[in-house]
Amino acid sequence: MSGGPLIVQSDKTLLLEIDHPDAQSCRMAIAPFAELERSPEHVHTYRLTPLGLWNARAAGHDAEAVVDALLKYSRYPVPHALLVDVADTMDRYGRLQLANDPAYGLVLRGLDRMVLIEVAKSKKLAGMLGDKIDDDTIRVHPSERGRLKQALLKLGWPAEDLAGYVDGEAHPIELAEAGKDGGKPWTLRSYQREAVEAFWAGGSGVVVLPCGAGKTMVGAAAMAEAKATTLILVTNTVAGRQWKRELIARTSLTEEEIGEYSGERKEIRPVTIATYQVLTSRRGGAFTHLDLFGARDWGLVVYDEVHLLPAPIFRFTADLQARRRLGLTATLVREDGREGDVFSLIGPKRYDAPWKDIESQGWIAPAECTEVRVTLTDAERMSYATAEAEERYRMAATARTKLPVVRALVQRHPDDQVLVIGAYIDQLHQLGEYLDAPIIQGSTTNKERERLFDAFRSGELRTLVISKVGNFSIDLPEAAVAIQVSGTFGSRQEEAQRLGRVLRPKADGRQAHFYTVVSRDTIDTEYAAHRQRFLAEQGYAYTIVDADDVLGPPLPTVD
Repeated sequence: MSGGPLIVQSDKTLLLEIDHPDAQSCRMAIAPFAELERSPEHVHTYRLTPLGLWNARAAGHDAEAVVDALLKYSRYPVPHALLVDVADTMDRYGRLQLANDPAYGLVLRGLDRMVLIEVAKSKKLAGMLGDKIDDDTIRVHPSERGRLKQALLKLGWPAEDLAGYVDGEAHPIELAEAGKDGGKPWTLRSYQREAVEAFWAGGSGVVVLPCGAGKTMVGAAAMAEAKATTLILVTNTVAGRQWKRELIARTSLTEEEIGEYSGERKEIRPVTIATYQVLTSRRGGAFTHLDLFGARDWGLVVYDEVHLLPAPIFRFTADLQARRRLGLTATLVREDGREGDVFSLIGPKRYDAPWKDIESQGWIAPAECTEVRVTLTDAERMSYATAEAEERYRMAATARTKLPVVRALVQRHPDDQVLVIGAYIDQLHQLGEYLDAPIIQGSTTNKERERLFDAFRSGELRTLVISKVGNFSIDLPEAAVAIQVSGTFGSRQEEAQRLGRVLRPKADGRQAHFYTVVSRDTIDTEYAAHRQRFLAEQGYAYTIVDADDVLGPPLPTVD
């Protein structure tokens, strides 16, 4: 792009080029309301969307601050009309408000009467609105609270939800910061406390924190604020049991107060931890476990890794709008494009801490990111060139040429614990045999997963080969090196989650290393560049090296 910013009228997307010597300051100023589109060398292109601007507004950023950042950091002069468009877009949030009227119940109020008239005539709201109370107020059927917010967002008039929440069934929960059962005293970190305060002030919404920054403790602190029965939704059973261990260690809760609702157990207790998988499993075409949402008078619902929330959970969350809802994630990026549903049904972004900010405070490990490019053999290149288009990524990602490079990378870190992460099971079995390392994959039982993770934590295992089940919610504090051999095409969220496996601070202050091994001159490199966008936005620069440099004399490392 040359000549300055560009508005793409089809989706009101603003692409803005940034060329500034202080890249970190620029990222910190732009990231709250924009997403990095591409980052060739020193010129960064950011994507501004209405949803990004509304999330910024909900998180407390005003239009003046956004306009100031655009003027300060844009590579080209920003046309006045675009600045006005940005300000007007942000001003759309909150011109409609959902409120709880003492006489009429749930109502939609218009701070701008003409906007209320406009949306009331929309066929997309048919059946959601009730009688008109006065020129500025219309009744809303309580059961339509969530779906109305979804529809209003699509109309370009996101409503601010001020209708409040039910307290739910009371249950005593306190943080045990003084230490519990011989544990060391601890305290909430400043950003964790700020995140809880921002969430509680809004009542529902999403907290965005880096992997390893203690999102579980934000959830525990929110539970201590609510002092009510809580439903916690997690990605898998291992993650759920990690939540349970943390809650027992860091709160007043006992093991008897926390239930597990998974494929193995069906316990409903004052605090219940359920997996997305079991809730979205079907029997005879019906979601037989979704009754869990109504099993108790929940005061708080926590969605761990909210960027992975399955579509059926969205549908039932639409009926939970009177419950406080907390989403936790390292990135709001969803590869299915349903960020708008997170905004409408879980809530807007309430708190977002840049990864480099948390790193500078010492709460996550500094990380060095390296892309290692391998050259395919002539036979591999011929197979790739003659393959069908849909097969080419798999062939490039799983090339056997990567195997000696991965082994050399493992050998480069003889004193570190190493995770080798991939997406294809055949490749993982090759790696396991080649490295003489155990494998964790989807078919590995929970008991065996926990045994291997425990052995890795203790140092008994130094290298572990792991499939996509390792992308999220695994507490492996001493993992210092991650080697990615294949991924889910160009998934930015997956790249962030995988780096997160090694970001927990090390006892001796060591640096983390994240390697991604890609096949040169193939679609593998294109997908790698796409995956790296989110981390580049967070301030992580990838060094590109040739496989020969890895297989030959060791590269200098900064530890």
